[in-house]
Amino acid sequence: MNSINTYIKEHKQRFLDELLELLKIPSVSADKAFEKEVLLTADFVMESLKKAGCDKVESCETPGYPIIYGEKIIDKNLPTVLVYGHYDVQPADPIELWHSPPFEPVIKTTDIHPEGAIFARGACDDKGQMYMHVKALEYMTNTGNLPCNVKFMIEGEEEVGSESLSWFVPRNVEKLQNDVIIISDTGMIANDIPSITTGLRGLSYVEVEVTGPNRDLHSGLYGGAVANPINILTKMIASLHDENNHITIPGFYDNVEELSKEERAEMAKAPFNLEAYKDAIKIGDVYGEESYSTNERNSIRPTLDVNGIWGGYTGEGAKTVIASKAYAKISMRLVPNQDWKEITDLFVKHFESIAPKAVSVKVTPHHGGQGYVTPIDNIAYQAASKAYETTFGKTPIPQRSGGSIPIVALFEEYLKSKTILMGFGLNSDAIHSPNEHFGVWNYLKGIETIPYFYKYFTDLN
Repeated sequence: MNSINTYIKEHKQRFLDELLELLKIPSVSADKAFEKEVLLTADFVMESLKKAGCDKVESCETPGYPIIYGEKIIDKNLPTVLVYGHYDVQPADPIELWHSPPFEPVIKTTDIHPEGAIFARGACDDKGQMYMHVKALEYMTNTGNLPCNVKFMIEGEEEVGSESLSWFVPRNVEKLQNDVIIISDTGMIANDIPSITTGLRGLSYVEVEVTGPNRDLHSGLYGGAVANPINILTKMIASLHDENNHITIPGFYDNVEELSKEERAEMAKAPFNLEAYKDAIKIGDVYGEESYSTNERNSIRPTLDVNGIWGGYTGEGAKTVIASKAYAKISMRLVPNQDWKEITDLFVKHFESIAPKAVSVKVTPHHGGQGYVTPIDNIAYQAASKAYETTFGKTPIPQRSGGSIPIVALFEEYLKSKTILMGFGLNSDAIHSPNEHFGVWNYLKGIETIPYFYKYFTDLN
């Protein structure tokens, strides 16, 4: 497999050009205004899989956006790897904070990416990382280095909760049978410190609505006599954490997995520079739950955050009103053993209970998913670790992530197979934020590393 570096060198510009074309399509699944573009992206993925060597590629209808399925079966007696990815992206807002248009990809050098980084929405999450697998397949099929069977399942609703995937998987268990699932939708510690994500937090996402008077009121005539829904909402939200930043919802921590001192000590061995962390996001100090480190707070502890809040008049100039309604979107990141549906119910009951009689409250659950931990003693993890060792020259560090990929638990439930999270992005890549980017080096390194996973996984079986 030494030819992989030669192949990448020969086809580097084409690999980049193809990804840039994919990134130009604004496949924003959260906004129906982009429905045509999302479907165009699905078509692009289909054609890419065909050109890469899949013998069978189809667009599978769902209640929502299609799931693109592809396969290359060389011998039914050999192991089968199922690749999961998504072709939809987050909204680009706020667009005014982008240094270049979000769907006009450009390659620029940065301190972290001196060889250049691709700036565009979806560059890292997940088009760039998903496309690494397509190009890795192309290399393996074109050079006769595909050692086992491969299947692809690329969806278009990951950024809005994967509802159609939850419908699709139970109905296609036989089609999706595999020996391991591989996903590149995570990151690693640094380009010189490879890591494999071994844990994901779960998620519960809700929207709350607080209603006071039946219309917006003059703040002079009614101020002080009528409850202001915005004031009430902010007080209710503030009460969801105590002075130690502990979440106050009754029962919230009942099933939280408590790691031993030994496990926490092992986690602490991962390289981490607090000053560099603060400087990277320009904050004066870190903030979070008492008695836990920064890395623990964003990986092994549950959280509750307001993702958006609005109400009243927010236009230019002044308008003195007491708003009739106030709204907020709230997400809770959960750890293994916390069931997202139970947590959602606990939130609804608690939030309704703390509302004063002067207002009414409506809580709308949006989506969620379970947390996940993958063992590091199985052959799939060992194959991934060996693949990183081969291309990076050092053993990757197992690391729990603060992010959520709810479908991982779904896969284990229905397909009965483990998932390996081989991410090549960095925390600094600004996913979900303005100026999202993905290093050219990282993109090509992923294409180089993935074929070795196939080789070692097949060898170990």
